[in-house]
Amino acid sequence: MKVLTFKGGIHPPEGKELSEDKSLKKLKIPEQVIIPLSQHIGAPAKPIVEIGDEVKTGQKIAEANSKISANIHSSITGKVKAIGEYLHPALGKARAVVIEKTEGDEWIENKKIEDYDSVDSEKLVEIIRERGIVGMGGATFPTDVKLSPPPWKDIDYVILNGAECEPYLTCDDRLMREKTEEIIEGLKIIMKIVDADKGFIGIEHNKPSAIKNIQKLCKNINNIEVKIVKTKYPQGAEKQLIKAITNREVPVGGLPLDVGVVVQNVGTSLAIYEAIVEGKPLIERAVTVSGEAMNDTANFIVRIGDTFENLIEKAGGLKDNVKKIISGGPMMGIAQHSVKNVPVLKGVSGILAFTDKKTHHDEELPCISCASCVDICPMKLIPSKIVKFIKNEKYEEADELEISACIECGSCAYVCPSKIPIVQYMKIGKNEVRKINAQKKQEEEK
Repeated sequence: MKVLTFKGGIHPPEGKELSEDKSLKKLKIPEQVIIPLSQHIGAPAKPIVEIGDEVKTGQKIAEANSKISANIHSSITGKVKAIGEYLHPALGKARAVVIEKTEGDEWIENKKIEDYDSVDSEKLVEIIRERGIVGMGGATFPTDVKLSPPPWKDIDYVILNGAECEPYLTCDDRLMREKTEEIIEGLKIIMKIVDADKGFIGIEHNKPSAIKNIQKLCKNINNIEVKIVKTKYPQGAEKQLIKAITNREVPVGGLPLDVGVVVQNVGTSLAIYEAIVEGKPLIERAVTVSGEAMNDTANFIVRIGDTFENLIEKAGGLKDNVKKIISGGPMMGIAQHSVKNVPVLKGVSGILAFTDKKTHHDEELPCISCASCVDICPMKLIPSKIVKFIKNEKYEEADELEISACIECGSCAYVCPSKIPIVQYMKIGKNEVRKINAQKKQEEEK
């Protein structure tokens, strides 16, 4: 079995054994949902409902407010209770629409397209935009934009990202085991839209059941192939996955389409299938609830806007020694100061609870120039040197060392013996570099 990979990266404890055997369970429809208008990269959606309006499941309640934006739909049948500022797992607070459930689960009717081969690509992209599909791997980039490359960019390959390289998360693994046919059909739709000759499904080798399921269904499909990639973090990052599978390198500042590739998460592929074939907007997703501070673990299918608190309770509740709760994975996820009334978003793949033993608060020590961060950086950067420039506010020098190429994966901080919060410095430096470059651009345009 040939296992593909990229240079650099780390292999932290996986933690997947806690939940990988837990089948997807559909949670009961919540009595109330909090649906933020910012659930995607780009401009927040603009609400098109008012307090007191009655809405059906799947009804559009907010529309894309720019090209880089996404429609948002009601995840339950109910009445709009409020529109205002509410807790947000990534932004702290953001505007949201609150809907209270009424009797039943009445869905709005959308046209279903089973024979998608008979529909032109532009129409399929229009449907994907209308039904609010965004990247489900966490990036939440509007999918319709990603599937609309400039006409001069030829796309050879579509890669489905089934790596799920973040520790503890297993919801993509379960989707690949339980929604195999739908995911493959979603890949076919994507390939048709971008006119790609070949499709790959990249899966880390620690997911043997998912590999077996998908290989079985792809056996008689000539232009779709499963690629087994090494279990290593951040194997699921776009550029690293492209390098491992195609040996093509995305240039610094470039995009996958610059090397003829489109990458989509397996959950996004499922959402595309459901949007086209079943007429279903993006109103629910798979979420892993796990971690050593949980009494039990689970993989749920939940309505968007359900709360972290409810998912934790339905999974068995927290132990007394809980120290930290994270939205997403432990490497790139965001720590939460509360779980009460914090809503599940389109991009929330996990809710993880950790004990003292798994949570470290080490004092930052001076860099010892060991080069561990250089050895493992998947983007071939020199993090130690960049951090020194940032600490001394030499942002232009950091820019020359291509700080903008940092994907903020956290591998460098993980291996640093001096416990330097390298990613935090990188974020500060990248923000300052953006400001400097924006100012330079303004001066040039004068």
